[in-house]
Amino acid sequence: MKKKMSRLLSKNREDFSEKSLDEILKIDEKEMAEAIKEIGLETTEYINTKKIENFLKTKYIGHEILCFDEVESTNTVAKFLAESGSEEGTVVISEVQTKGKGRHGKKWESPTGGVWLSLILRPDISPSKAPLITLATGVAVANTLRNIGADARIKWPNDILINDKKVSGILTESNAKFNTVDYVVVGIGIDSNLNIDILPEELQKDSTTLKNELKTKITETELILKFLNEFETVYGLFKEEKFEDILYDWRRMSQTIGSYVEIKQPLGKFLKGYAVGINNEGALILEESNGNLKKIISGECIIKK
Repeated sequence: MKKKMSRLLSKNREDFSEKSLDEILKIDEKEMAEAIKEIGLETTEYINTKKIENFLKTKYIGHEILCFDEVESTNTVAKFLAESGSEEGTVVISEVQTKGKGRHGKKWESPTGGVWLSLILRPDISPSKAPLITLATGVAVANTLRNIGADARIKWPNDILINDKKVSGILTESNAKFNTVDYVVVGIGIDSNLNIDILPEELQKDSTTLKNELKTKITETELILKFLNEFETVYGLFKEEKFEDILYDWRRMSQTIGSYVEIKQPLGKFLKGYAVGINNEGALILEESNGNLKKIISGECIIKK
């Protein structure tokens, strides 16, 4: 991770560009983190962080917003900053990701024209509760998109759909020590204005954008502002352990519950059946053809039509 941060510094800071990669790697992580933050405070072309900060109604989410022209992955930057002591609520945004990450190591295409951001969270929870943060984030994203007129639905465990096509994805990565969570980084990608034709061919038919669905261009600055305000509300319920309130909204907006699905698991194993619900741990409850109920903790969900 430090090597990736070194490349970021070398590319964006003149005082680091003259140093070799080995020289940068010897720099103290705290000093490196401060240098990265300085880059993140510079003005970027499309996203106006000052406007976001001026109109935020949050108490702690977005107290520090860092925005970059280009990074490999906002989650990688956020994890490095979290390990260097950045506070809960820090937001890392990039106008482009060159190596955006999806679940199971998949690449997340992140060109100009989307919202690519990560949040640093430090919840006082046991590691077993961490998966619920993904569900809470899904509720926050879906609520945000509905508030601007899109009929957003949630597909278990981490996708947001409009008209059966993916418009957003969530990647949650947690760092636990002993029986406590040190930090959680939540990555959110929203396809707002990008051209679907530039995506790999295999992704095009199942992907969409807010611009396509709403027939108007979306301002990423405004979308991020609305999302951060909404996220703090939902995350507040999570911190207060009002999990039922979050799960109620998740179920209400679910595209998965009631559908016949296939769950792809490691080593190519598939489970098939009707998704009949999720439990209080965020696991999907699958009813198999023989009537047995199976609890699915993780996997890639494919909704069959």
